[in-house]
Amino acid sequence: MTQEELFKKLVAHCKEYGFIFPSSEIYDGLGAVYDYGQNGVELKNNIKRYWWDSMVKLHENIVGIDAAIFMHPKTWEASGHVGAFNDPLIDNKDSKKRYRADVLVEDWLAKQQEKIDKEVEKARKRFGEQFDESQYLATSPRVLEIKAKMDAVHTRFAEALNANNLEELKQIILDCEIVCPISGTRNWTDVRQFNLMFSTQMGSTADGANTIYLRPETAQGIFVNFLNVQKTGRMKLPFGIAQIGKAFRNEIVARQFIFRMREFEQMEMQFFVQPGTEMDWWKQWKETRMAWHRALGFGDENYRFHDHDKLAHYANAATDIEYNFPFGFKEVEGIHSRTDFDLGRHQEYSGKKLQYFDAERGESYVPYVVETSIGVDRMFLQIMSAAYNEEKLENGEERVVLNLPAALAPVKVAVLPLVKKDGMPEVARKIVDELKYDYNVVYDEKDSVGKRYRRQDAVGTPYCVTVDGQTLEDGTVTVRHRDTMQQERVAIADLRRMVDEGCSYAALFKKMKA
Repeated sequence: MTQEELFKKLVAHCKEYGFIFPSSEIYDGLGAVYDYGQNGVELKNNIKRYWWDSMVKLHENIVGIDAAIFMHPKTWEASGHVGAFNDPLIDNKDSKKRYRADVLVEDWLAKQQEKIDKEVEKARKRFGEQFDESQYLATSPRVLEIKAKMDAVHTRFAEALNANNLEELKQIILDCEIVCPISGTRNWTDVRQFNLMFSTQMGSTADGANTIYLRPETAQGIFVNFLNVQKTGRMKLPFGIAQIGKAFRNEIVARQFIFRMREFEQMEMQFFVQPGTEMDWWKQWKETRMAWHRALGFGDENYRFHDHDKLAHYANAATDIEYNFPFGFKEVEGIHSRTDFDLGRHQEYSGKKLQYFDAERGESYVPYVVETSIGVDRMFLQIMSAAYNEEKLENGEERVVLNLPAALAPVKVAVLPLVKKDGMPEVARKIVDELKYDYNVVYDEKDSVGKRYRRQDAVGTPYCVTVDGQTLEDGTVTVRHRDTMQQERVAIADLRRMVDEGCSYAALFKKMKA
């Protein structure tokens, strides 16, 4: 099965099992907008809780807020979004399809790296245990040829982005002979910039209305509330402010399911520090955030850092944490050193001082900021991509299972009476009532137990509890574990302890510090 076929199956699975639906589907949907179903919203909320608790509960110097989506229009002038929040777009004249020019080049560079990886794997098979990868990379004519071409293009690409040289960006696309995936031609338009912000009107009449924007990021709500939080919370540097909220971008090239959407949710934390210490904190937050991802257990080799070729107008350092999706390594989180740009600009545009008085140094100054920013929807897709498995069992049967971390699973326990008689449903209902105040528990009595197991595997339920004849005799139930499919007899009185231990967020947090 190709990665593309796997991704299509994952998208279909999300709809079939109530994770994600196309928005307004009865009206043929709305491009790049999706709704979360009954299982999707539970998983999404659990992801947000994992992030929120790791930020706010585990750090004494980080607090949370919930800022409004609508903000004063000057906010976006000060932040630079009105003038600089653009994507470089290019059209193929034959297919009439539109693409991000920078993504086309990035995909080409990724393909060159794939060529190198294939050469390495072929050599590894040829030489066996004697294979020295570092020596091969340094001496193979084919690898050196690909690497030289790749490095030359990468240098041109970085220079073009930083200089905002759109003509050079197009020339790189032509020189690399990049074709449209649809038409297969290189008949490209010029590259042009497109602002991504949604605008709307606020006011009682059209003539008297003011143009405002749907926020393209949640960070600015934190910056304008910096002093409110610092003073009311008596916060001392360094400290952070966390927020989870919706953001909106008019993505022209929305693609890859929920990876890039027009309405999405962000989890951002802005960490305020003394000027001059920002790079140390940037490095520390890089490692902290990577540990958060790796604690989920999806394989350390599937994560990597990717430093930005072009820094945003506010940053002096930036890196992405990328995950190996079915469509390649892509960003799930960004860690940025934003300097004092945001607070400084809001101080300038508002005329209000946004400074911190440092009692130890006896002076006031505008703090520097280190940001961690992660998309909830991308994180959702990353987790689903990592957890989705098609397994062939020893008896020849197949099952689709979501190997989700138990703490994130939308349903923690499924309670199944073996038959719908002899008092088994009544006992099963009592077990549901015992657990439902703390966990999302479902009751299922339809079809054979085997089919019910398969349904729960497909939504990632870690524990299936079966009430049978023995239960009525000795008060024990059969607990079937999702990942191993092993079964054990457990006393009803011990179920809560088992679920508490298995589904605890604390277990994930401890892995972060391991």
